[in-house]
Amino acid sequence: MHLYTINTGYFKLDGGAMFGVVPKSLWSRNCSPDDNNMCTWAMRSLLIQDGKRLILIDNGIGDKQDDNFFRHYYLHGQENIYTSLARYGFTADDITDVFLTHLHFDHCGGSVKWNKDRSNYEMTFKNARYWTNKEHWQCATKPNYREKASFLKENILPIKEAGHLNFLPIGSDFSNNISVLFVSGHTESQMIPHINYKNKKIVFMADLLPSISHIPLPYIMSYDTQPLLTLKEKERFLIEAAKNDYVLFLQHDHLHECCTVKLTERGVKLDNIFKLKEII
Repeated sequence: MHLYTINTGYFKLDGGAMFGVVPKSLWSRNCSPDDNNMCTWAMRSLLIQDGKRLILIDNGIGDKQDDNFFRHYYLHGQENIYTSLARYGFTADDITDVFLTHLHFDHCGGSVKWNKDRSNYEMTFKNARYWTNKEHWQCATKPNYREKASFLKENILPIKEAGHLNFLPIGSDFSNNISVLFVSGHTESQMIPHINYKNKKIVFMADLLPSISHIPLPYIMSYDTQPLLTLKEKERFLIEAAKNDYVLFLQHDHLHECCTVKLTERGVKLDNIFKLKEII
């Protein structure tokens, strides 16, 4: 098995929205906002080469939307899904499985692209099976008003229409080397993959823990539909991660790829920060 960090670019979101009830005087110590109170976030994906399978976990925001949409998110950076795959000698056509932690636009927007004449949509990863679960699909295709702006039909419906949609049953493992934690505080049945790699467990954190700045328990995004549930899910997970020395792969932290956490008398705290390639 081999793991590769896939960078799909950076965007900006309001700092207050990213830290919920925590005052700016606290969160800004570790996450510096610009003059518009916007903070930079990564859209980092993970590529897993496991036998004959090439599994991509999430794929960024994509490029289908118009300028009016993108101007709200200040997209920047030199890398995208294609250049990142090419760095390791892969193309989009090599992907066998696209594992979608959830269907918010910054996680699944790269799943679908325009065809050559921009008359219709087609699969970015034409040879891949796309994975979500029934509960989350229901939530995404019939969204509540709070999440409606995050679930874009052009990112989601073409997957089913093209026959690439697959459902992972709640409680199931994805493969022999990848188990899945299902959590619902951020959105219904978000899937958090746990990968067995080099005698370690690598956890793709998605929006359960966007960055190291979100390790303190009250630091919960305003985007979460059930913040008190997130609080319980995050606390339970972080204690388990500290006890078992999990490696946390951070999707949205623009400065840090991976970290570990530790138990202290004052709760779970940040331990070490490092890059994925440094794992021996």
